[in-house]
Amino acid sequence: MDGALGPRSAVKVSAQVQADSFVALVVERALRLDVGGMTCAACSASVERLVQATDLVERVSVNLPLERASLVLREGADLAQVIAAIERGGFTAQPAIDPSERRRASEREVRQQGRTVGAALVLAVLCMLLTMPMGGMGLPPLGHLGPTLNVEGGGHGALAPEGVVLNHVVALVLGLMVWLGLGYRFHTGALASLRRRSANMDVLVSMGSSTAMLWSLAVVFGGLLGHVVGDGTVFIDGGAAIIAFLLLGDHLEARAKLQATDAVHALMSLRPDEAWRVDDGTPHGSTTAVPLEEIAAGDMIRVRPGEVVPLDGVLVGNRVLLDMASLTGEPYPVSVEEGDEVHGGTSPVDAVLHLRVTQPAGKGLLDRVISLVEAAQEGTAPVQRLVDRISSIFVPVVATAAVLAATGWWITGAGSTTVMLVLVSTLVIACPCALGLATPTALVVGTGMGARFGILVKGIEDLERSVHIDTVVLDKTGTITEGRPRIANIELLRGDIPGLLALADDLEQDSTHPIADAIRWSRANFDLPAPGVTERRVVGGKGVRGLLDGRDVGVGNLAMMDDVGCTVPDDVRATLSERAETGVGLVLVGDQEGLLGWVELRDSLRPSSVEAIRRLKSEGLEVVMLTGDRDGTARRVADEVGIATVVAEVLPDAKVEEVIRLQSEGRCVAMVGDGINDAAALAAAELGVAMGGGAGIALDAAGVVLLKDDLMDVLGAIGLGRATMSRIRTNLGWAFGYNIVGIPLAMGLLYPWTGWLLPPAFAAAAMSLSSLSVVGNSLTLRWWKPRRWEV
Repeated sequence: MDGALGPRSAVKVSAQVQADSFVALVVERALRLDVGGMTCAACSASVERLVQATDLVERVSVNLPLERASLVLREGADLAQVIAAIERGGFTAQPAIDPSERRRASEREVRQQGRTVGAALVLAVLCMLLTMPMGGMGLPPLGHLGPTLNVEGGGHGALAPEGVVLNHVVALVLGLMVWLGLGYRFHTGALASLRRRSANMDVLVSMGSSTAMLWSLAVVFGGLLGHVVGDGTVFIDGGAAIIAFLLLGDHLEARAKLQATDAVHALMSLRPDEAWRVDDGTPHGSTTAVPLEEIAAGDMIRVRPGEVVPLDGVLVGNRVLLDMASLTGEPYPVSVEEGDEVHGGTSPVDAVLHLRVTQPAGKGLLDRVISLVEAAQEGTAPVQRLVDRISSIFVPVVATAAVLAATGWWITGAGSTTVMLVLVSTLVIACPCALGLATPTALVVGTGMGARFGILVKGIEDLERSVHIDTVVLDKTGTITEGRPRIANIELLRGDIPGLLALADDLEQDSTHPIADAIRWSRANFDLPAPGVTERRVVGGKGVRGLLDGRDVGVGNLAMMDDVGCTVPDDVRATLSERAETGVGLVLVGDQEGLLGWVELRDSLRPSSVEAIRRLKSEGLEVVMLTGDRDGTARRVADEVGIATVVAEVLPDAKVEEVIRLQSEGRCVAMVGDGINDAAALAAAELGVAMGGGAGIALDAAGVVLLKDDLMDVLGAIGLGRATMSRIRTNLGWAFGYNIVGIPLAMGLLYPWTGWLLPPAFAAAAMSLSSLSVVGNSLTLRWWKPRRWEV
């Protein structure tokens, strides 16, 4: 009897993942702290040192863009002592608040920053207009103060023969408002940094702006007392512009950081605060809106079309089309039927959905996805550790270089204006911020975008390794194929088909094996009572046997037929051998009287397998099939999907040996699988990719989990790693290149030939632009999409 048997089953995404087996998403419960006051990589490194110095933690990782510290306390350690150590270092720290509340607080802070920036820019522009010469855009003199001064010609800057120009006095007052009022946090941050015997960006900003403003104060007050300081040039506009531009840069950077976390915030926003609980637990009962925390496993909830499913559960009632785009990126609604699992964050499209809750609030798939993404975003790349070491000495080196450059120009006879320009501009232009933001901002955006499309990355190390992958090893069953075999043909020797299926189903009734599911699936077509098999016993490697009306019966392979005394003629054995060569799976059913017949099973290819493997090969990747199935079956599937290299009939330990063999040949291997027998190979490969519907141990061993059981996402995972690491390399190249070029220019490299020196205001603007360029480049990852979405 040809053709698959059984009711039409719903298409399932790995959104079928069982909550209690999704080990990959059970992230170690590290404690998280919200840390304030960090401005650059030197700050995040300082926080790590402060925490490590307490000797109270096993490990600690600090993420600058997220302003978060993740730590694991030693047994018996007190978190309050760790927080106190951080606060003694001049930072703020508190146990991490709810991410949504933190997001709202950050948005309020950004709005407040915007108002501060507006005031600073207005005052800085006024300072510039008041201190510029009249021949340019400057305002005419408002008058003069103090005694006459012995200055040549019309005087310079703030000083004239008639006394101190009143414009500059007004500009000084406005500049002091910017320097000390709006820019106070730079100075307090610098003092805190120096107290903990380190130096961060605040030190450079405070030194640069303070040098400009204090020099200007000396010039103005000296003039009021009848003394000429230097040549009378002031840097009020430069000092104010430094603070204003840095505040503007910080504001734009804060907004960009919020955008960097948009993907995770979008996942968080999928969690409603309330659900409609059905009072009497039946689909037709009345409902009451209750907070999610009050709903327990076993309760029934109702979700109307267009509403978001709040909790994980199983469908009760008729078939429903489910929009899973927000959770897995699946572009088309998925059909789910009664008894199928439904996850929070999805939405019914065409009908009211009734759900029997299986996981309480905070324990669902969506919550674990968010936890996994947050944990991945807190990781530190090896290259970032090098950057942190550079940042720890960066500020002292730059400050020393600025003083030496200014001293050198003074020794060569340069005027005070030249010396001051070199000193202030060199201090201000140096930017450790860009170095600190280069890696984590790209990581935050990249992992967030992966989660948006159902590609969960456990750590940045996995992203880094994905760049070098040249060989992709694919398990067959459940990876290339659906992993759900269906009966394609039944050969009957005696009796009838319903009776054969009923007997096989009765023997297999306690089995969860996919073959038993296939038999059960087909037997559901016939309304026939169970034969009444007793004394069932599983025989390893053979099948299941039992008793029916006093005679031995069995289902399994030829060895099982021999065990129950079922004679299989030689011609039937030959036929079975021929059928096996075609790649089908054979399950025999018989009793002491002889063979009843057999069923032939085929495991269908996943819809995307052929195209996914073609694209992997087009990317220059070698694709290998690794399976425990018979060689004939494996090669038939390999021919269908276009794989040339097949390693078949391998045991689980041989799978890991094959991965190691490929690595010994210099290959960088990505292993893709879903079963317990794939776990060791997944762990051994440079990149382990687990299909989300697989076994928990496989998910735990993998570095990447695909929520949607789609091989196209393997290509997407590799592409995401390449795109993220490309941004990180570009960011680091820009950050280092900017400092390598900018600092010498500020020190006056071109002055002997061009007479040009970099004004402090330009240096401050360039410094802010450096950080913004790094964050902006990372934000371009928000346009990334897996290859399956490209048209």
